[in-house]
Amino acid sequence: MRKAAVILGSLAVLAACSSNGGTTGANGNIAVEATDDACKVAKTEAGAGNVTFEVTNKGTKVTEFYLYAEGDRILGEVENIGPGLTRKLIVEVTESGKFQTACKPGMKGDGIRGDFTVTGDAKKSTDGNTMLAEATRSYQRYVGSQADQLLVKTEEFVNAVKAKKVDDAKALFPVSRLYWERIEPVAESFGDLDPKIDGREDVIEEGMAFTGFHRLEKDLWESGLQADSEKIADQLLVDVKEIVSKAKSVELTPVQLANGAKELLDEVATGKITGEEDRYSHTDLWDFRANVDGSQAAIAALRPVVEQRDKALVSTLDEKFKALDEALEKHRKGDGFKLYTELTQDEVKALAEAVDALGEPVSKVAEVVSAK
Repeated sequence: MRKAAVILGSLAVLAACSSNGGTTGANGNIAVEATDDACKVAKTEAGAGNVTFEVTNKGTKVTEFYLYAEGDRILGEVENIGPGLTRKLIVEVTESGKFQTACKPGMKGDGIRGDFTVTGDAKKSTDGNTMLAEATRSYQRYVGSQADQLLVKTEEFVNAVKAKKVDDAKALFPVSRLYWERIEPVAESFGDLDPKIDGREDVIEEGMAFTGFHRLEKDLWESGLQADSEKIADQLLVDVKEIVSKAKSVELTPVQLANGAKELLDEVATGKITGEEDRYSHTDLWDFRANVDGSQAAIAALRPVVEQRDKALVSTLDEKFKALDEALEKHRKGDGFKLYTELTQDEVKALAEAVDALGEPVSKVAEVVSAK
């Protein structure tokens, strides 16, 4: 989990994200200038269709940029934007309405918010393109199957915790999380359910309780089961059931698939590769594997479209996914993986380099998919 709860910021925070001081990028791109205390969006209105933000980080902290719909539903996000870097976010918005942009210096908190309006209406990209339509259907079937298994394995994990079967619960912890991590971009789009399920103790919002998978991870590996562990486990199952229902019914766009594939690699680069995600169990490589699986599934669904439009990119993606798979599979141990603490610094570095090498071509898929 990389996000904290998503709630509306104060008026002072909203005021910091203004339309002043920016410029419109080339080809209609909307330039965003992100700093440590401001988020200057060049235009606060766009016509329906593909909306492209070009985000430049002029601050000192790594940042993220989001576009939110009503109810703080995430329509698109771009993460891990280091100081001095520029990243694009393409979002398909086919209906008029009120939205919000947000920069998140330090990649946490409510974000520096600003209002954004979409006018008019546009046809969905899937309406006139059978390959794009099948890509979204294919990926939604994948999300449905993973969501079903997430519920099954989470229930097994919760039952083991409640029965105080610590060894069984420890064995089920990384297995149940595989299914969560594979569809994390979809699951994360539903507001504060994500931090409730997957929040780490040091990144959840102020005022929120430390709950979910990582609270139980701490209980199992560090502090021992607590008086409220059973209650935490019950709530985890309730929250997962809600996520599963929402994830199976959400309507995705092709650009969301492409963005999600990159988000999963960013998740690896900012959390798993540091060992901070599963800091008590050190089962990070299970999550790492699942994030890569999810990214591959999204790209596989889009493959016919990308192959038609950019065969060279497909070849590069195949090559880089294979290299990352080989680097990761070296650390298999039985039915799972080595503990992250068992890796040498050179092994961690090799994994990081393989992730970085894949991230660059994956970042190009959204542009290819959204091209007219």
